[in-house]
Amino acid sequence: MNLVLWIIQILLAVVFAGAGTAKLTQPKNKLRDLMRWVDPVPPHQVKALGAAELLAAIGLVLPPLTGIATVLTPLAAVGLVIVMIGGILVHLRDMKRQDTDDQRRTELQGVVTCTVLLVLAAVVAWGRFGPYSF
Repeated sequence: MNLVLWIIQILLAVVFAGAGTAKLTQPKNKLRDLMRWVDPVPPHQVKALGAAELLAAIGLVLPPLTGIATVLTPLAAVGLVIVMIGGILVHLRDMKRQDTDDQRRTELQGVVTCTVLLVLAAVVAWGRFGPYSF
């Protein structure tokens, strides 16, 4: 199970490092093409979310690799669970606002993606707080 948790941690770290870096380095108008939800959100909130995602990605892998403050790994996973709950709510809200079935389908895909990432992060939090802690 420890190997499975490591695989999930690395997968989540790659996904959230990429997403967080994009939110931190790209202007809002460039993000709009890939992430429609950024339209009503102030730019500083998008950057803050990107920073939180990037820090969580680092927190998933760096503490156990160094053996320093390993409690940060399950805390990072809990933080990602909270972020993904927010993502699900945003996509559900936006799904109601869309005019076409294609746009609603895109938002539903966002809900599914956030749900899968939430479950993976919850598994890491459970495993690293519980029976497979460092």
